[in-house]
Amino acid sequence: MRVISGTARRIPLKCMEGFNTRPTTDRIKETLFNMIAPYLYDCRFLDLFAGSGAIGIEALSRGAKEAVFVEADRRAMDCIRYNLEKTSLTSKAMTLHSDVMTALYRLEGEKSFDYIFMDPPYGKGLERKVLEYLKDSELLAPGGILIVEASLDETFEDVEKMGYVLLKAKRYKTNQHVFLEPQGRKEIC
Repeated sequence: MRVISGTARRIPLKCMEGFNTRPTTDRIKETLFNMIAPYLYDCRFLDLFAGSGAIGIEALSRGAKEAVFVEADRRAMDCIRYNLEKTSLTSKAMTLHSDVMTALYRLEGEKSFDYIFMDPPYGKGLERKVLEYLKDSELLAPGGILIVEASLDETFEDVEKMGYVLLKAKRYKTNQHVFLEPQGRKEIC
């Protein structure tokens, strides 16, 4: 696993050993960032369930002005901090060793983000819990986009009932990226 493009291009990233994390493959990460690259410069990026931090680090490398990494697992947070140091991006990053819901409450009123990316553990319904919270939150900036990495089994047919517009869904062999915005907001993706 490595940084694909930008100021930290080609720098290898450390990831946790074992089955607690599922690092996004370079090919899927590249496809994701090809879709959002024109809008990344000078944006604020929130990486929830951050794992190794590869997604937020890629955003910083490609021009995001700030990224906040939220991860509950201590070993994964150690990987994120190591990867930020290795890529020389620590000054643009904030790390929160916390469960996601606690971190969201803590960030509320302090920051807003142009992109909120989440890659929660599959099959636990955590993306629904986060989406439920974010629909009434000010954490997503006007025009901001939510990106959910989810299993192929996860359906997002009911997001309109939750107050979101499904902008697009990109399916891969092993998972999918779903792009959402709160209803009534301007699309930037």
